[in-house]
Amino acid sequence: MATSAIFILDLKGKVIIYRDYRGDVPISYADRFMEKVAELEDAGKASPIIQDEGVTYLYLQHSNLYLLAVTKSNVNAASTVYFLHKLVEVFTKYFEQLEEESVRDNFVTVYELLDEMMDFGYPQ
Repeated sequence: MATSAIFILDLKGKVIIYRDYRGDVPISYADRFMEKVAELEDAGKASPIIQDEGVTYLYLQHSNLYLLAVTKSNVNAASTVYFLHKLVEVFTKYFEQLEEESVRDNFVTVYELLDEMMDFGYPQ
C-alpha cells in the first residue's frame, strides 16, 4: 500500500517539511513520533520502524534531521526505508550537504522533488 505522508523534522521534532499524500494523517502525528522515539531510546529499543495505535512510522536520521514516512495502511517497510535512503541521496546531490539549513534554504525545491519522487504515496 501507499505512504500517507513524508515529514522532515529537526532533532527536536519540529516539522520543517510536511507533504501529505493521502489525507489520512494529520501533522500532529509528528509529535507522537517524537514521543515514541524518546520512549524507545530511553528503553534501549530504538528501531527504524515504530507501530503505535494503527499507525506505522518509518524513519531515518541523517545529520541533524529525521526523515519520516507515516502510513495507516500495510506498507512494504523495506521499500519505504529504501525510498528514504534514496531521498537522502537525491537531496545530497542537489544541496551538497543535507542538513536543516539546506532544507530551509531550499524548501521549494524539496517540495518539488518530493512531488516528482512520490505520487499519491507511491514511489516513482
